[in-house]
Amino acid sequence: MLRSAFKGLFTVLETQHCLNLTSILRPLPCGGGSPKRALGTILVRFKSTQLTPMPRQEQPSLDPELYRAPSAVRGMTCLDRGAFAQTITVPGIRIPKVVINKVVKRLKRVALKRPGLKRVVDEDGGEESEHKLLLLDPTKITSSDAFSEEEAGTLRAFEVAQEVSQHELKLTYDNLKTEEILRAVLPEGQDVTSGFSRVGHIAHMNLRDHQLPYGNLIGQVLIDKNPGITCVVNKTNTIDSTYRNFQMEVLAGENKMVAKVRENGVPFEFDFSQVYWNPRLSTEHERVVSTLNRGDMVLDVFAGVGPFAVPAARRGCMVLANDLNPESHRWLKHNCQLNKVSSKVTTFNLDGREFIRGPVREQLPGLLASEVGVHFVMNLPALALEFLDAFKSLLVPELDKETSGKSNLPKVHCYGFSKEDDPKKDMVARASASLGFELEGHCSVHMVRNVAPNKEMMCVSFTLPREVLYGAHKDSQDEPAAKRQKCEEKLD
Repeated sequence: MLRSAFKGLFTVLETQHCLNLTSILRPLPCGGGSPKRALGTILVRFKSTQLTPMPRQEQPSLDPELYRAPSAVRGMTCLDRGAFAQTITVPGIRIPKVVINKVVKRLKRVALKRPGLKRVVDEDGGEESEHKLLLLDPTKITSSDAFSEEEAGTLRAFEVAQEVSQHELKLTYDNLKTEEILRAVLPEGQDVTSGFSRVGHIAHMNLRDHQLPYGNLIGQVLIDKNPGITCVVNKTNTIDSTYRNFQMEVLAGENKMVAKVRENGVPFEFDFSQVYWNPRLSTEHERVVSTLNRGDMVLDVFAGVGPFAVPAARRGCMVLANDLNPESHRWLKHNCQLNKVSSKVTTFNLDGREFIRGPVREQLPGLLASEVGVHFVMNLPALALEFLDAFKSLLVPELDKETSGKSNLPKVHCYGFSKEDDPKKDMVARASASLGFELEGHCSVHMVRNVAPNKEMMCVSFTLPREVLYGAHKDSQDEPAAKRQKCEEKLD
């Protein structure tokens, strides 16, 4: 109890940052008595002493205007890099050349950090001077006494005078960041978008209406500020066609759409204008592939260019991979060759239902009679849940009887979008309705990513119910309902 009381008292004194603590904490008289009596004596002193707070160190005021581009560039639609040149004043400190590297290392918190600018420059005397100037961040150092105690100690230790002088600095387009440039150019008060998805050498943007007149300038700035990007495109529609590719326009740079990317160490190549590829799904691809074992069979219903199929094959799985888009199918085969897994991947260019009720139906009985793990991957979030009905009565009940009801059942990973308040509940309900089987309590749901405000991409995983797979067989279900329809989901 006494320990707690002492701790509480010292916490109060410490948080008050008081100057006159010595009058309270001065030594007690000899024979101060018991700890309880000592605490009482200190409390009496505490009540009778007027605490004097220590003066707070002034925080340097930030100057957000310092790096603002000249006002004349507002409304510019054709990039004029020279118009961004200006002269600003920044603080600097003289440091002997013999210790410059050691001091700069210890003052990195307050050293100037701007793209393309040197933080250490010559004095007016040039190379003949025994000192260099370390330029400082004007938002952190506003005067000679603005250094922290540790930084001031460093200056004393290396015998550097704690004196800050002002230095004129020419700031150009090269020294400004992307957001600073766009904020200066676009209409004041409007959103500034500098974010993009990178697909190899291509930067993919979704510009808003007020940004469209500045599209070429925005694209050129992104190319200038991001090494390796040579083409910037903007999506021009929100309608996903049957083949999952969208129309786009080149904002700036070369019109070369064949991209080379590496995802989780696996190389891929494809024509970005003809197929679907989302770099934000790399973690999800890795998550699912990591659950597979060597020798498993993967049935990829909407394979695209192979982000699930190729890594699965590299892991030692056998794969049946299908995609309706002829271009996706072509690049899928190309990526199998690129990764030397063509012998493990059999590709198809079919509608999803036709794939399930055709090639898959032919091979599934043999697979389920073995001990091989079987996994369906259905990554078409806008429509995949609707394709789950293709599993209804896929196999005749007699096949299940041949294995005495002990056949190996496949695992299904099916993706979908949800805009509901409870997306997990929504996914389970829609999957259950499509299967005609209640999945609640028999599945898991994984949140993949937030696609847009109030829109989530989810993955529901479950073992395909025996009652669905071996249900009463109906010949009418042999005819697939083709996926010749449009999906009005955004491909974010």
